[in-house]
Formats: sequence, C-alpha cells, structure tokens
Amino acid sequence: MKNLSSFLVLFLISGVRSFELVIGDIPDEVENLIDLEMDGFPSSSKARNGRYQRSTSDWGYDGDLVEDDDKVGLYSYKVQSTITSRLANTMIQAKMVNNARRPQPIMFDVQVPKGAFIDNFTMDINGITFTSHIREKSEARKMYAQAKAKGKAAGIVRSNALDMENFQTEVNVPPGMRIQFQLHYHEMIRRKLSSYEHVISVKPGRLAKHLEVDVRIIEPQGLRYVHVPNSLGDHFNGITTISKGEKKAHVSFKPTMDQQRKCPKCSSTAVDGNFVVQYDVNRETTGGELEIFNGYFIHFFAPENLDPLPKNILFVIDVSGSMWGLKMKQTIEAMKAILSELRAADQFSLIDFNHNVRCWRDNLVSATPAQVEDAKKYIQTIHPNGGTNINEALLRATFILNEAKSLGMLDPNSVSMIVLVSDGDPTVGELKLTTIQKNVKQSIKDEFSLFCLGIGFDVDYDFLQRIATDNRGMAQRIFGNQETSLQMKNFYNQVSTPLLKKIQFNYPQESVSDVTQSSFHNYFGGSEIVVAGKVDTENLQHLESIVTATAANAELVMETLRDVEELDGFMKKDKYADPDFTRKLWAYLTVNQMMAERNAAPTAALKRNITKSILQMSLDHHIVTPFTAMLIENAEKDEIMLADQPKDPRKGCCPGTLGLTPNAPNNNKGIPAWANVTAVPVSFMPEQRGSPVSSLSINRVDNDPHFIIHLPKSQRNICFNINSEPGKILNLVSDPGTGVVVNGQLVGAKKAENKKLNTYFGKIGFYFQKKGLKVEISTEKITLKDGSYAITLSWADTGHIIRKQLLISVKKESNVTITVGEEMSFMVLLHRVWKKHPVNVDFLGIYIPPENQFSPAAHGLIGQFVSEPEVSIHHQTPGQAPEKPQAIMEVKGNKFTVTRGVQKDYRTDRVLGTDVLCWFVHNSGKGFIDGHYRDYLVPHLYSFMKKP
Repeated sequence: MKNLSSFLVLFLISGVRSFELVIGDIPDEVENLIDLEMDGFPSSSKARNGRYQRSTSDWGYDGDLVEDDDKVGLYSYKVQSTITSRLANTMIQAKMVNNARRPQPIMFDVQVPKGAFIDNFTMDINGITFTSHIREKSEARKMYAQAKAKGKAAGIVRSNALDMENFQTEVNVPPGMRIQFQLHYHEMIRRKLSSYEHVISVKPGRLAKHLEVDVRIIEPQGLRYVHVPNSLGDHFNGITTISKGEKKAHVSFKPTMDQQRKCPKCSSTAVDGNFVVQYDVNRETTGGELEIFNGYFIHFFAPENLDPLPKNILFVIDVSGSMWGLKMKQTIEAMKAILSELRAADQFSLIDFNHNVRCWRDNLVSATPAQVEDAKKYIQTIHPNGGTNINEALLRATFILNEAKSLGMLDPNSVSMIVLVSDGDPTVGELKLTTIQKNVKQSIKDEFSLFCLGIGFDVDYDFLQRIATDNRGMAQRIFGNQETSLQMKNFYNQVSTPLLKKIQFNYPQESVSDVTQSSFHNYFGGSEIVVAGKVDTENLQHLESIVTATAANAELVMETLRDVEELDGFMKKDKYADPDFTRKLWAYLTVNQMMAERNAAPTAALKRNITKSILQMSLDHHIVTPFTAMLIENAEKDEIMLADQPKDPRKGCCPGTLGLTPNAPNNNKGIPAWANVTAVPVSFMPEQRGSPVSSLSINRVDNDPHFIIHLPKSQRNICFNINSEPGKILNLVSDPGTGVVVNGQLVGAKKAENKKLNTYFGKIGFYFQKKGLKVEISTEKITLKDGSYAITLSWADTGHIIRKQLLISVKKESNVTITVGEEMSFMVLLHRVWKKHPVNVDFLGIYIPPENQFSPAAHGLIGQFVSEPEVSIHHQTPGQAPEKPQAIMEVKGNKFTVTRGVQKDYRTDRVLGTDVLCWFVHNSGKGFIDGHYRDYLVPHLYSFMKKP
C-alpha cells in the first residue's frame, strides 16, 4: 500500500470538550489503491477522467454525482450500547459518502456523556483503516514527531478530558469517496431519583438509509422495570420496542427513512436529541448487592424505605449583571419551587451576591410556611447588576453554618449543605480561582457539603466542579434555555433528601484489596454508592458480612452474598454481557477517585505520585486521560494521528495546536501593521491641525478607563474618562450593520484612593454575529467560541488561532490582536501589576483603528465616531498649569470647556506608556458623546445596545 503523504493536513483544537480533525484533499496516489470492501460498505468504481462514481444499487441513492455544496450521503448511522451491571459500553458508527462533484467536508460530531471514558476510535477511508492505541503522552508525541520528521502523513487531534462532552471530526472528502467513523466509550450508569438513566445523543445531522439505536441491558440482580420516555418527540411515537425478561432487556429504535423526515416531503431529519433508557433493579437486601466476577467485586449500596434527615441549607445565588434576562427569570422561578419543597424540620437562609453580598437572614431559620413565603417575596425583588464576588459570598455562607454549629443550633442528626448558583467567573474581590478554592476548603473544614449549579455555556464549570468535589459535593452545568428552571429543580431533587449521615464499609483485609468507591459523602434518596475492588477468590467466606452503614439511629448490614458460581454461569451464557465489567467498573471508579485526590493534593510531591498512578491505570486499562494520548494509525503505520489533551484550559494549551506555538518567536504573520508600530512621543505644542504621528492614529481605551478618540478629518485627539462601578459593562462598539459588538466589563481597584475607587476593564467581549463567533478576553485567558465549539488560550502562550477567516494573534503576556479579513481589526493590551500591590489590579486596554469598516449604523462609546462629528475648538486661554490650557469646544450643538492634557498609549511601552496630546472632555464625556454614559451600559458581554 502506498504512502498517503500529505493526506492528513490539519488538526484543530477544541478547548471545550472536543476532538476536531481535518483531513486534506486525497492525493492522486489514492486512486490507484486496491478497493477494499468493508462490512456494510459496497465497493466503489472509478469513473472516467479520474472521477469517483458511487455504486447506486448498494448505497440506495439514485443518480450520478451532482453539483451540490452539501450532497453528503449518510448510508448508515448506528448506535449499539450494552449495559452490564451498570457499566455501559457504547459504540457510535457512521458510514457516509460524498455524492457531489466537488470535495466536501464530512463531519462526525458526537456528544459523549460527561464522565465517560473514550477507549477506541477508528476511521476507514475508502478501505484504509486507522485504529487507535493508548500511549503515555510524551511517548505518543515522540512517535508522532518521528513520523512527521520522516515525511509521513501525520496530524494532531486534541481534547480536554477534564470535561469532555464533544467528539468532532471533519474530513475533506473527494467526490465519490466513502468514509466510516466508529467511536467507543464506556461509562458507569448512576442512579438518580430512584432509577438508572442511560442517555445517548443521537444527532445524525441528515437522513440515513439505515438508522438504528440498539440497547441491551444485563442485570444479574434482576430488572424491576424498563422505560423509554419519548425524549425525541411525539414524531416517533410507537417506533421504539422493548423486550424485557427477568434479568435482561432489549430496546430497539429503527425509524425508516420516511419516519425520520420532519414532514412527508422534507429532506431534513427529525432525529435530533437524546435517546433515553430508564430502568431499576430488584433489591432484596438492606445492605446492598455484592457481585464478584473474574477477580473483582462490585458492591452496589442503595437502601430504601429510610426517612430523610433534617437539613440545614444555604442557597447562594449570583445576581450579577450577566444573570440579566432569562437566566434570572428562570432562576427565580426555580428557587420559588425549591423553597416550596423544604420540609418543616429543615433550616435555611438565602444569600444573593454581585460585587456586594446580601443576606435575607443573617442566621438559619426554620422552614415554616411564613418564612418560606417571605423568602419567595425576597427573591422576587432581585434585579441583577454589578460584578461577581464569589469568594466573599461563599465565605459568608460558611460563616453562618459554622456559627450555627458552634452555638448548638443544629440537630446532631441533621446534614448541612450550601447550594451555589452562578453563571460566571469572579470579577470583584478575590479573582484567583485557586485562592478561592483554598479559602472555601479551609472555612468548610469537611463539616458540610457544597453543591454548585453552573448556569449557561460560558460558566467556568471546571472550577465549580473542583470546588464542589473538594467539599464533599458535586456540580452540574445548567444550560441556559427555556428548561433552566426544570434542570435546577431536578438537580435539587437529587440532593435534597439526605438519608444517611455516616457510611462506613468494612471489608476484611485478607479477602479484598485496592478498594475504591464513588465520591458521595452523604447518601441521598434515589442515589447509589458503588464500591469496587480486587478480591481473593480463595477467601470468599470472609465477605459474608462486610458493610455497616449508620443512618441517624439505624444500622444496615449486608445479609447475604450472591452465589458466585451462579453469577459466573449467568454471565458466561449471555453473548452480549461484558466479561470484563467488574474490572472496567473498578478501573473507572479508581481513575475518577485518583483524579479528585490529585486536584485536592496538598503537596507537589503527592500530586506527582498520584499522576504516576493515573498514568499507569490509563495504560493498563486503555482509557484516555489527561496524562495519555491516543495514537491513531493505519495498518502499515505510515499514517499517524495523535489524539491529545491539553492541561487545564485556563493555563494554556500544548505545542502542536492550530497555529499555537508557545515560546516561539512572533512572526506577526497576518497582524496589521498598526498593531506593531514603534510609537513616537508627541511633544507639547500649541493647538494645530498638522498631520498626527501615524502610529498614534488609533481609538483606544486604557487605564481608568481613559478614552482617546482620534478624529482623522480634523486631525485631533479628544479624550474623556468614564467613572462607573465595578461589574458594569460598557458598550464600545454596537454595529447592527456588520453584526459586530465590542463590550468591556469593569473591575475595581482593591481599595479607594482619595475617596475614589478606580475602575478598569477586566474583561472585553467581541461578538461577530454573522460568523457566529464570540471572543472573550480577560486578564486570565483568551477564549474563542463558536456554538458548542470553543478554544481557550492563556496569556502564557504566543501564537495564532484561525476560525472562519477570523485571526486571533496572541503575544505572550503582552497583547491580543483580532483581525477579521481585511475589514477590521482590534488590539487588546494586558497590564500586569505586582500581585501584592495594595491597590492596583491587572487590567486590559483596547485599541481600535479608525480605518475599521463599520457601517453607518455603528454606535457605542467608540463606534459613534465612525461618522466623524464637526468639532470646533476656540477661545483657548491659559489654565491653572501652563501645560494645561483651556478652550471652548462646540460639537453636536453642545458648547463646553475642555482642557489640553496628556493621556498614555501603552502599545510599545506597557510600563510608562507614550504621551498622547489631546483635548480632555470632563464629566464622563458629557456633550461629546451622545446622551449620558449610563446609556451605554449593557446587560451582557455580547449585548447590542440601543441608541441613546
């Protein structure tokens, strides 16, 4: 088989849970390859003139190749999932063909459940099969580099395994060529609200000749019920079939091509959503169910018929400006419903926070009808605005619970918890996430649990997950849509009925080893604790009484042990059962537990030791973790890809991503010249209209924040300051014509000076509506978002990102330049200050050239000057200082006094800056800008503004 040199051209990174792979045009050599027939795939024949022509009889698509920009045929889309004692092994397979007369990008886009482990991925491109192998990350990178150095086809796939939810592969396929993708992952099905729920994303994207979802369930404990809710919609009523036996069940969903159509004559598919299977198992013992197979044991612990314990609960609700609109409305509705479900024995209080922290009650109160009603009225009055002070809000909540305990106000048999609801990163107070995590951990002291609800797509979910796991709780992302309220209530229902205050599993050392369990502190109603370990089959008699769990005043003891020989025989008889289910479940639990321990490790040495253990587990059990990489190669090993994971996205990525070259020199490719000019200082001189220094002909906002507006026609610089509050978001550019928005969110200094609190831009957002792209730049990171796709870089990186002809160029610890074709560009400058500075904080400046091609409809504090106003400056008189003369400015029918002064341009000297001579407009630009500066406040980082 010939080498497919230059076959694999480019691989992209997706920093928010995705693999992305792009394969370039197929070279001429491929046309001479022997055509191999795969299972379910017909052979294709090459047409005259080197064109490919599909086999119409086998594929089921009539006609020849057609001219069409999206004529991709989906021959088969198959999902097969087998659940063996709560371990689900899932395979998703897609077989596609390019039916067009031109090369077409073919996408394989799969949603993988959070927490699942991908263990295999294969591609078959016209008979050439690529398979995967797990390697230690450095070894895999070395093999990839060697392949690349030898001129072999090579590429990189990257993912963030900390919270991987999307696996995306895009291949540019020549006419007539076919391709098969196949992804395998496994996960433990957890029990929620008294049932197990297996969720499979089924989003084929187009009509499929063959579409099938096949789920088989094998449960040695016996099945109580199996239910398939109509989650894909009423369109598919009656299509799903369920066959249930005593211990096994089969669920099948096979809509025909006509049944898939949105309407009888539609060419689009109605199959777009989650296919859900719910079931529960029989429980005969109060101490749980023990299963031993192939040298491993699994202990499922879910006692029933226990009364819930009283709880002491503090709701901590984010009411910052970013919660404005539907998020806040849905949160209020959900909280009102949740408060109604509090029990009479419960105690509670509410904390709402933005840049300030407020308490509905300074102490816990009983959940009487009157108190609950009063709390609902309080929530109804909340109006979101300002910044986000997560640190102070959580510390206030822990103080209330700790004080209540020290005063003896808590029932000894009660359970205490905090529920945090937030949609964003901290912008006020303590901003460093690791410091907040440490502060909360020290304050909670393992006395109670913290649960986190992250609302929306922009939330830093990794941080919420770490801080919850650190404090014996769990986190969940709530996607901002019409079902936000329902999602919040469902999460609360999972944690609102604590049944056991203390759980202790006592396994005899002579019979078990390497014991691990799922990370639950308290046992909650409808949930389940799973313990797994290795077992010595010669000492099974010692396992007959191994667990004691303490609920308020009751002890639950395992009574019997399942007949090991009976289980062994049952599993071996069923051809669908996974013979390795106990080993895989143990590995799954162990890796997850070690990841949590690593996040909480107090020393670097301990963290390194845990990392080594995770790596070894990953290699031994063939699972992708942040410390391994997946090599994908063909049988001859002359074509190789590297499926890799970056570290925490807030800390930057790794070498090899698209255009990202950390620690490499900046070649400024594609960066506009204005962003790299050498600024020349401007000396003080009388008012004149000579040509300004070209390097300074830029509209910019920097420091406190100081606006400098350059007027090209009159060759003047006009300056003004905006004095607003931390957390407020100012609109800089709002252009409905081009669909471009630029907004800046303010962050405050650590304390006021001379009775004035300085504010700066701590975050700047760009929204390119027509491209569907959002760019968020903070003092910590740079994030590009395209729907569910996202990539995050840190300021420690130097390099470029390209997406839909938008270029983001990052210069390490210095600046970011955004270039949109030849139409417009922007620069954001980073200002770092001494971390222990008593007053100052890190902040951003933004520089916008007047040559940007905005539409006449553009507005905003900077955008309104696209149409340059007529400005007259006259009657210049000496000021109090010789270098600061005063004059009268007339503009837009307004007349007011201005002062000659100096502002700073920091593009070339970020410490001292370069002096820029300008006329300064007092009172936050009043008279020079349209309306009042408050007219430019917007609710969200990507909001368009209304003209004042």
